[in-house]
Amino acid sequence: MPERMVEQFCEMVRIDSESGDEARFLGWLRDELVGMGGEAVFDAYGNLIARFPGIGASTDEPILLSCHADTVKPGVGIEPVVGDDGIIRSAGETILGADDKAGIAEVLAALRSAPVRPPIEFAISRQEEVGLLGVKAMDFSLLTAKRGFLMDNDTLATIIVGGPTYITLDVTVQGRSAHAGMEPEKGINAIAAAARAIAALRLGRLGPQTTANVGVITGGVIRNGVPATCSFLAECRSADHDAATALAAEMVATIQREVAAAGAKAEIAVDEKCRAVTIADDAWSVGIARRALSKVGIDAKPVFMTGFTDASIYNNRGIEMAVIGIGAQNEHSTDECIAVADMEKATAMLVEIFRLTAA
Repeated sequence: MPERMVEQFCEMVRIDSESGDEARFLGWLRDELVGMGGEAVFDAYGNLIARFPGIGASTDEPILLSCHADTVKPGVGIEPVVGDDGIIRSAGETILGADDKAGIAEVLAALRSAPVRPPIEFAISRQEEVGLLGVKAMDFSLLTAKRGFLMDNDTLATIIVGGPTYITLDVTVQGRSAHAGMEPEKGINAIAAAARAIAALRLGRLGPQTTANVGVITGGVIRNGVPATCSFLAECRSADHDAATALAAEMVATIQREVAAAGAKAEIAVDEKCRAVTIADDAWSVGIARRALSKVGIDAKPVFMTGFTDASIYNNRGIEMAVIGIGAQNEHSTDECIAVADMEKATAMLVEIFRLTAA
């Protein structure tokens, strides 16, 4: 099993699937799932939903497994290398793609090897990395399971039980252009106005589970011109939905006030990407995951994370989903890697989940 799983994982990461460019990989995966005896269909957004019948199960209640198909940049031309130390890394200047293709490889390995399992629904979303776009557009009429597991946590030692409200702010500052040497007084410097606004924002960790950030700023065309436009991308998130919305409103007011004080104007697009949700530490999915992980020698703890995953949307839609580990390390960087031993443990965990839920 390990050799086949590793070979298949390496085959998957060689198929480019940066966010928005997942179609070829998802087509490959559909064919693989059908070849394994599943039924697999695409919804209107291009998410892939598969079903597998139970084996030796005393229940007909399905569980949902879910992963995402897309990877972050730089994710084109990935070449995986399996080291003598049992660690899989990228050979080049790219990510590895373990997030989340290791999760997919582990699910496939468990489906092939489990002697018993309940009926399985397997949902693979598009464009998770750019705002959970796929799961938010998913055709939930294709799913009947009421609980399950998202394979998208890095460490096997934690089970994610909640995520924050996440709000993005896309800001465009409009000033007025002028020649920077001949008549700068006729211009309104949009970069300076944006910088003034950013400097006035409360950023960083604002509480135990509340953060704010400005991650991107762009503006200007030429060195000797007063820039007419500047844009920046900001965000805030909190485990407390009301706190997140209040913080977003504060950020909007601060930006508008400071930009206006500089003589410019600001247009701000605010988008609530997902809403804070938490399942109980003793929820069914958490309990099953902890029992399965104990079988492989791991005493996993439930945790809340201030990142976000597809599980936020599933839980908001009434499907209880705990987020369990795949074993990846250093995700979203060119140092991303995964140990074959951890992939084996994740697969064994899934096989035990199947056994526990088939009864």
